[in-house]
Amino acid sequence: MNILIIGGTRFLGRALVDRALARGHQVTLFNRGKTNPDAYPDIETIIGDRETDLDKLDGRTWDAVVDTCGYVPRIVKLSADVLKDKVKQYAFISTISVYPVADSENRDETATLLTMEDETVEEITNETYGPLKVLCENAVMEAFPDNALIIRSGLIVGPNDPTNRFTYWVTRTGKGGEAIAPPAEQPVQFIEARDIADFTLARLEAGANEIYNVTGRETPVSFGEWLSTAKEALGSDVTYHHVTDDFLQDHDIGEFMELPLWINQPEAKQFMTFNVDKAVRDGLTFRPLADTIRDTYAWAKDLPDDTPKPADLPAEKEAMLLKALKQDA
Repeated sequence: MNILIIGGTRFLGRALVDRALARGHQVTLFNRGKTNPDAYPDIETIIGDRETDLDKLDGRTWDAVVDTCGYVPRIVKLSADVLKDKVKQYAFISTISVYPVADSENRDETATLLTMEDETVEEITNETYGPLKVLCENAVMEAFPDNALIIRSGLIVGPNDPTNRFTYWVTRTGKGGEAIAPPAEQPVQFIEARDIADFTLARLEAGANEIYNVTGRETPVSFGEWLSTAKEALGSDVTYHHVTDDFLQDHDIGEFMELPLWINQPEAKQFMTFNVDKAVRDGLTFRPLADTIRDTYAWAKDLPDDTPKPADLPAEKEAMLLKALKQDA
């Protein structure tokens, strides 16, 4: 296939490019040339802003487009309307944030979606991110009623992840020693970037016109199971102290980003347990978790010390929590 990727040089985009090439496809990138511009010197890259430079795609056709970075419905509609005569299929990478955080467990693709009272709002905040993605999905499906592939991704992990949410735990495990962790029983659902890339490409190859939750394994792992796997995969001597939600709240620890991936119950049981039966039935597979851990660690250990870490529990806070835990014992 001849595939146009909007974005393509950051995290999931890179996984899509790498896996597409490995599957024998031809790839063209369309992006602003601002993020990792030298990542693919041998791939044709059309430099342009999707809001103002779509005319640079004139006179070209592709079998499919993968949109990795659509956040504003108006701009996604511009892209979809321009491309509907240039590509046969449109794959849009969406998110499970289109669903309410708190609702029910094991939600499938028919679950209730978020809405916006004022659909002209374009500012992206924690409150608008999900509803805006819903409207982006709608724009794609309106332009491609018979050829739209909507991938509602969960927490994407693996090498090149700029968020440090999963990577924090991999590098903390590698460091060893005593460490603080959320309740061992908290479910965690995540998807490796290469796995979501392979599934997306396979469904494009099959000509799918579907919506899929692609959030992780059918049965989410617990924090305890995940960190035990990390310890074994890296041969680490780390000792994780799994503390309670109340302990973390009493010490003013922030959820999800300050202590990466910690979500207070019962929200964790509702937002980390999405149903992926449809995707699994249609070919979604998962590489061994230990492989993802080792590959992520190999990538992360060579990062410069000043690499931004949006999600991170500072060492001094961890030391404070360990001290408090021992005092409470």
